[in-house]
Amino acid sequence: MLTVYYDGKCGLCAREIAFFQKRKASAPIRWNDVARAPETLAGSGLSEAEALMFMRVADNKGQIHSGIDAFIVLWGQFSGWRLLARLLRIPLLYALPSRLYRVFAKLRFNAYPHCRLAAEQAGTTAQSLAKDG
Repeated sequence: MLTVYYDGKCGLCAREIAFFQKRKASAPIRWNDVARAPETLAGSGLSEAEALMFMRVADNKGQIHSGIDAFIVLWGQFSGWRLLARLLRIPLLYALPSRLYRVFAKLRFNAYPHCRLAAEQAGTTAQSLAKDG
């Protein structure tokens, strides 16, 4: 079973997750909105701030994937999206979307008060979270 950690208070994030929740995945998926239920992070090894910075997916072995890697794992569960997931595994095609997502995620994180508050409570910054993701 996959576990998806996402920011449900982010309009774009919530719409994307809702899109996938309506589709049939090849394996069960647990959807954890960490903005509204940070307790779902218990045992994951992730802080709330880390999970709000980038989408995260824990695969069936418990390995946490972050950012574009998380999308690749998630998209691989849906017909019609598997090809995109495979294409993004190609290093030349991976680099640009990975960088763009990191920039987008940092801007999005800084724009939302609940993200900034989570970072303050963790004693970190968006800049350091973006480097660690």
